[in-house]
Amino acid sequence: MIELLTDPQLIVAFLTLTVLELVLGIDNIIFISILVDKLPPERRAFARRLGLFLAMFMRLALLSLLAWLAGLNRALFELFGHGFSARDLILLLGGLFLVWKSTGEIHQLMEGEEGEASSAVKATFAAIITQIIVIDLVFSLDSIITAIGMVNNLAVMVAAVVASVGLMMVASGPISEFVSAHPTVKMLALSFLMVVGVVLIAEGFGHHVPKGYIYSAMAFSVVVEMLNIRMRKRAAKPVVLHEPYVADKAGERA
Repeated sequence: MIELLTDPQLIVAFLTLTVLELVLGIDNIIFISILVDKLPPERRAFARRLGLFLAMFMRLALLSLLAWLAGLNRALFELFGHGFSARDLILLLGGLFLVWKSTGEIHQLMEGEEGEASSAVKATFAAIITQIIVIDLVFSLDSIITAIGMVNNLAVMVAAVVASVGLMMVASGPISEFVSAHPTVKMLALSFLMVVGVVLIAEGFGHHVPKGYIYSAMAFSVVVEMLNIRMRKRAAKPVVLHEPYVADKAGERA
């Protein structure tokens, strides 16, 4: 650990990997933010922190199983001329889950019933955390495999994971509140998650898509939307989404 603080090369590797983990964790923050919106306001912050803590735990657990991670790339069976490994199956299932979840959330926000009483949306704390754990596994796997490819020092990887998750915990609150307060940003976020799901499915079939293209496109969309929000501050009220959780004026549950 002392070497990490004194070796310039390790410091640069730590900073680089921390930034990379933050970038790769953006989709995780967005997913968690959208899910916790189904909970009462007083439970959302705890659910966000718990979800990110689980993400950190998942990453550290994977780091401790480097030999197991290496074995994930061994082909288990061949189909359509492609040898599917355990990693491919995890990415494929995770991608399908993201596409399914994003499509369901978009339907709920645009055409679903509003409020907790909706039969289409039954959000319990346990169900939300379970969904977070499922997608954490996919995002953690992708993130750690990238980290292993960049740095060959376990202490640096562990420190970078802990630091990045700590920064995400700090940033998740404002990001979540901003996404929830702006309907168009929420729809952009769901569209982004759907694209990420498609990319994961493609990677599951052996077609690698550089994430830089996806993040660059999303960043451009967000910048354009920030300009739109700034320009329409005094304009008419934006569209109201059919939120799964609605509180009345007295602050009681819908």
